[in-house]
Amino acid sequence: MYNSFEELENSIVGCNKCKLCSNRNNIVFGCGNKNADLMLIGEGPGADEDIQGIPFVGKAGKLMNAAFDALGINRDDVYIANVVKCRPPNNRNPEKDEEMACLDYLRNQVILVKPKIIVLLGSVALKAILGNEYSITSSRGKWIEKKGILYMPTFHPAALLRDEKKKIDFYNDLKEARNRLENM
Repeated sequence: MYNSFEELENSIVGCNKCKLCSNRNNIVFGCGNKNADLMLIGEGPGADEDIQGIPFVGKAGKLMNAAFDALGINRDDVYIANVVKCRPPNNRNPEKDEEMACLDYLRNQVILVKPKIIVLLGSVALKAILGNEYSITSSRGKWIEKKGILYMPTFHPAALLRDEKKKIDFYNDLKEARNRLENM
């Protein structure tokens, strides 16, 4: 357990706990308000994120930003992280051992941020955080409470690029998270 973001970020520099370190340009730690009430967790960095070292800056991130703008959510007011901190090759899903290597980093981020609500972006994040018994199709849009934190599973923004019909559900899930937060 780390007591500050500085300690946690320093602990990940040069990480080689799994094979993802061998091809990375940057560790994509997280970004945003380190005291945010709303946190979003995706699966892992893509090519653009690996180059810039910032989560959700590629096409999927731009789509997420557009939803934020439409809902009046300032990206700088939320905290955004991923399950794994290095890009999986060819944008494949992280493997279990890769998730496990990074999970303590993510747990520490959650402990330090202390969010009231966490939006889980996609199946990988949902299963890594809440367990394999959950599926994105049956859990999406439904509140799940664990250890005093409310979770809102929704589609990963990259899924919206493949299936535009999911955009409405994604938007509505973010809207529900925003509204719930406003009423807390």
